[in-house]
Amino acid sequence: MVRHAWLLILFWVLCNTASGRDQPPNLLILIADDHAAYTLGVAGDNHNATPNLDRLARQGVWFSRAYCQAPVCTPSRQSFLTGRYPHTTGVTLLPTPLDPREITLADRLAAFGYLTAAIGKMHFNADRNHGFDIRIDTPDWRRWLVEESLRHGLAPPTRRPWRPFQTPAAIWLNAEHRSSGLSSDQEEATFFRNAAIAFLREHRDGPFALVVSFHEPHSPFVYPRQWEGRFQPDQFPVRSVTDRDRLEQPEIFAGLTPDQVRGIQAAYYTSLHYVDHQIGLILDTLQELDLDRNTIVIYLSDNGYALGHRGRFEKHTLYEESVRIPLIVRWSGQIRPRPIHALVELVDLVPTVLELMGLPTPPALPGQSLAGLIRGDPGATGRDLIFSEYLENEEAMVRTDRFKLIVGTGARHRQDGYQTGRPLPGPYQKLFDLEDDPGETVNLSGQPQYAALEARLRSRLHQILTTTQRSDYRLPAGLSELEAIHWCLVPYEVRSARPSAPTTRPAH
Repeated sequence: MVRHAWLLILFWVLCNTASGRDQPPNLLILIADDHAAYTLGVAGDNHNATPNLDRLARQGVWFSRAYCQAPVCTPSRQSFLTGRYPHTTGVTLLPTPLDPREITLADRLAAFGYLTAAIGKMHFNADRNHGFDIRIDTPDWRRWLVEESLRHGLAPPTRRPWRPFQTPAAIWLNAEHRSSGLSSDQEEATFFRNAAIAFLREHRDGPFALVVSFHEPHSPFVYPRQWEGRFQPDQFPVRSVTDRDRLEQPEIFAGLTPDQVRGIQAAYYTSLHYVDHQIGLILDTLQELDLDRNTIVIYLSDNGYALGHRGRFEKHTLYEESVRIPLIVRWSGQIRPRPIHALVELVDLVPTVLELMGLPTPPALPGQSLAGLIRGDPGATGRDLIFSEYLENEEAMVRTDRFKLIVGTGARHRQDGYQTGRPLPGPYQKLFDLEDDPGETVNLSGQPQYAALEARLRSRLHQILTTTQRSDYRLPAGLSELEAIHWCLVPYEVRSARPSAPTTRPAH
């Protein structure tokens, strides 16, 4: 095993030498939390909240139709970090920790001599580094804040409390668009940014793989006192909510007033503008250190976010606002800047990074390398179909260039706080024509003229779910196609808790 690893490293070094590179490329992955793709300026948003990300998009490849594997933090993050679907990693619910036996991108890069670091939110849900040599997170910021305060003879400052679901939605969604109560130099995002810049300065000789993951603009849409007033509620719309929307709308959002709806959006955009500023300073440092030409920079969000669409302020659904995410790749001097409108998904991240770096890609991963698309290779294409799942609500989707199919059991009392207060709907299918109906307002499921299309999409969903289950679970025999889909939509954590479930090492 060791001899095999050294042969791979030698092969990699020879390939990089033959290609004329002085050293292997570095990697910088920048992550925001709950950043909806439609709020980017390059995507047509006119609020100018993301000038630095828009600049990055113009300098690199911007994927206008990129999708997450799950519209919720933990399953999405552990999926793109491992290159495997949430139901394959066994991380399908928010509190689930990543199995320490899973192989992450950091593990793979460390095997080739990369110094790996993760700064900020990773949602490992356990005290493990998962392949990262350096790990800096919220507890480090809190210790620093206390130490700095004591050094100046001051009491440690505190943020305004955030108690989601314990206080009314208008409060924990920051409808009054108030700051966190801290100053810019005290904020967590500033601490993470400074830690990232210090890492770049200290390890500029590389090769390094650095992940910087901010909590913003996740609710309560944090920003410091100095950023108050950057956006005002009257800059934002109040979107219409139909009777059909109200049938699915979580109870907690039903009482929000138009003024509160506008205020929430003002808070979100201010927080987004704030994290864009931090990212800009990191990118400026990369250029200052003359690292930008030998560093692959990737920006993404773990999922999207609805800002009043269908009366919702959340992800947790498979509608476009929640599953479409921003994805930007820049490698100065190596790739031609341009937008790419092909369908891609975050499970493609691991094979893409490995191929761009000239490293071997494990054949068992379901992701498709986007390196050919990024380089502009003749014939390179995106996906004909993408997949996402939200097993907290026992539903999954596939979408093509034009159509989207969502299949759900309608049988789970969801525990994420977004209950409708209505009886469980029972099994459902939703089919949308995203070309004629981009707002996903007309469900075409069950209409005779779409029956063949719906059957084909359902078959593709069945194929993905049944062929990528973990090796320690076997689909029961004798199930119909739809029954098999429904079986696969039960959260892995629920099935694994059953006494009869066997336990073996995950397959890679």
